[in-house]
Amino acid sequence: MNELGSSNGASAAIDIGTNSVRLLVTDSTGRELERVMRVTRLGQGVDVTGTLAPEAIARTVAVLADYATRLRGHGVTRVRAVATSAARDAKNGADFLDAAQAALGVRPELLSGDAEARLSFYGATQGLATSDGPFLVIDLGGGSTELVLGSEQPEAEISVQMGCVRMTERHLHGDPPTTFELRACELDVRRQLAQVRAVIEVSSARCVLGLAGTVTALSAMQLGLTHYDATRTHHSRLSAAQVTTLSARLARASVAERRQLLVEPARAEVIVGGAIVLSTLMSELCIDELRVSERDILDGLAASLL
Repeated sequence: MNELGSSNGASAAIDIGTNSVRLLVTDSTGRELERVMRVTRLGQGVDVTGTLAPEAIARTVAVLADYATRLRGHGVTRVRAVATSAARDAKNGADFLDAAQAALGVRPELLSGDAEARLSFYGATQGLATSDGPFLVIDLGGGSTELVLGSEQPEAEISVQMGCVRMTERHLHGDPPTTFELRACELDVRRQLAQVRAVIEVSSARCVLGLAGTVTALSAMQLGLTHYDATRTHHSRLSAAQVTTLSARLARASVAERRQLLVEPARAEVIVGGAIVLSTLMSELCIDELRVSERDILDGLAASLL
């Protein structure tokens, strides 16, 4: 956490992910003042090259500079910014953090996968009765997916290298992707799920919570929304059958067609990769239904500032 002035002012949490950069500003009581998301694809090409692309860094730094302006407008005095999968994996991650610090005024923390999972758990379970647990939280990001099991606190967690951007760049090159590409993506996810089974007893969860852009985008599509409405998607339900149907529909569509299907068109290029991760995960781990949550790592970060 970085203190910028009086502890009585507003606080800001910033999550610099593989696909998007998000900001949450709250007042001294934790009341939300502003929540913003921008797709920057910081993780562009990282799975292949092992480095952050200059243009991806530039896009992300530009958004952080805009966020710095917003922080000043809110009189923010405390900031916690974190970078996750893409910056973790990249050989030039430190160079990116230098540029991010220059734009934002504070240096982002580089989170481990386990730390990311724990923050996601605390964010997603805010306001839920512990009697509804144990909870299984699934945070499907751009570069990685975190799964964490617990009731009042995390009891087991794991981060695996299968996110919507990573799977897209690794396997899905056609427009639309070919049957062979889709099958290769699904097999990759299945292979990685062996790590999950070794760490987490999924059957012990009474409530499964799904987080992040792929999950909320599929929820919005299932609900037939024509514009994004977090009050509708939050705590909506997605069955395994619905996710499979939505995944197949998106996989048959071109990128241009997907932009028409999604309330957030910027996700069109990577949504199929994310949908395959989620549908395969639910099938392989025998998850019949999940509850969509708009509360995630960003809310966990914000809570840590109170």
